[in-house]
Amino acid sequence: MQFATVTNAEDAIDKLEALHSRAVKAERHALELFFSKGEEPSLEVRTLFRYPELRVSYEPKGVLPSSRRAFAKFSHAGVYSTSITHPGAFRNYLLEQLQPLISEFGATLEVGVSNIEIPYPYVFESGDELGGRGVSSAELARFFPMPLLSAVGDEIADGTWEQAVGGERPLGLFDAPRVDYSLKRIVHYTGSHWRHCQPWIMLTNYHRYVDQFIHWGVAQIRAHSRFKTVVLPGNAIITAQMSDAEVDHIIQSNLWHKFQMPAYHVTTSDGQGVTLVNIGVGPSNAKNMTDHLAVLRPHCWLMVGHCGGLRQSQQIGDYVLAHGYLRQDRILDNLVPTDMPIPALAEVQVALQEAAASVTGEQGEALKQRLRTGTVVTNDDRNWELRWTQERKRINLSRAIAVDMESGTIATQGFRLRVPYGTLLCVSDKPLHGEIKLPGAANAFYERSVAQHLEIGLTALELLRGRKDTLHSRKLRAFDEPPFR
Repeated sequence: MQFATVTNAEDAIDKLEALHSRAVKAERHALELFFSKGEEPSLEVRTLFRYPELRVSYEPKGVLPSSRRAFAKFSHAGVYSTSITHPGAFRNYLLEQLQPLISEFGATLEVGVSNIEIPYPYVFESGDELGGRGVSSAELARFFPMPLLSAVGDEIADGTWEQAVGGERPLGLFDAPRVDYSLKRIVHYTGSHWRHCQPWIMLTNYHRYVDQFIHWGVAQIRAHSRFKTVVLPGNAIITAQMSDAEVDHIIQSNLWHKFQMPAYHVTTSDGQGVTLVNIGVGPSNAKNMTDHLAVLRPHCWLMVGHCGGLRQSQQIGDYVLAHGYLRQDRILDNLVPTDMPIPALAEVQVALQEAAASVTGEQGEALKQRLRTGTVVTNDDRNWELRWTQERKRINLSRAIAVDMESGTIATQGFRLRVPYGTLLCVSDKPLHGEIKLPGAANAFYERSVAQHLEIGLTALELLRGRKDTLHSRKLRAFDEPPFR
């Protein structure tokens, strides 16, 4: 198929959507014929199973446009391209990227069919449609495109892609196979359909935050605010029209424990709601979840969890606003070496501090007593205390004020994958000063602190939503970036 020139972003997305829909329907139809009649798709039919492709051409004339915006801009003249999946679901994102490229830079758009086949598991919404057909995946692989790890990677995001002489440049960080791979992983790990995910994300390491988040979400939809539904793992949906008994039944019967990192969503009609993911404990989970959430191109993710306080002056229940990270998580060392600084993002830091002041009602010195800014140690060993003689020197040299197992990983992933990030932790124990986490003390702490801590995170996200135009920092962009954020 020849590529067709389109004159505006809306028409380009409409055409991408039509091509993607046609490819998915053709592959589903071929699968049904194979299941019901054993009919193998011909080579000609397989040419229909391909992702659409978007090409953007930029030929500068005169002085290059100047923009303080961090994205939707060109670093070089030439042709930029990427394969696209689910263009309808990503319409707002695509419009946000394409419209400035056309209006400010005079870019031209072309839409056509790529040479990349859609793996057959990605043409179904849930994946259950393939169950009970009596056909093995090995047999399907003989006649239908399979997911290939060799076709999925982060070379663009990690800056390891190689520009072929005279070749096209990448338009975005993730192509269609990489996006589809992660969309399925989101469903698998969180128990929620990826379409429920919202662009304002909180990540936590304790289930107690989930209880408060659900309570807050139900109160929001009951108050007829901008929030419309609460979605629980398994895609159980709570609406304002439901009775208290119905809501309680859905919450109490929810099988969240079936999923490794359950996600909860408080949605809005314009897709600007909040998602909370309980990633559990440890840097492996933190990297895993953010690897996949990144393809949704969220506006921000915040780590809101517990930490060990490292200073005598801290009290149980105090807050820690991370402005730096001593990275001992070790999971990202090859991708982002530890000598690479992970900068604090001023926009996020200011919002978290303003939110803390608003929610606690404290200002000035009183707020400083509760909210400490400093370095957080992120460790891959929960029992790091047993290596105290080794750890003592690094903690002293770094001037660290808190220790956890996820924050440094999440911030580094935000830096690596160009997602604005921040960390607000709550001191739940003081391991260096004899205040260790014991069941009784922990429970009392949880009852006092979790609701306020969560409210601070939610208030910060609301502040950032109103400042979205300044949120996507140029600190996250390299000198040779794809145009799309």
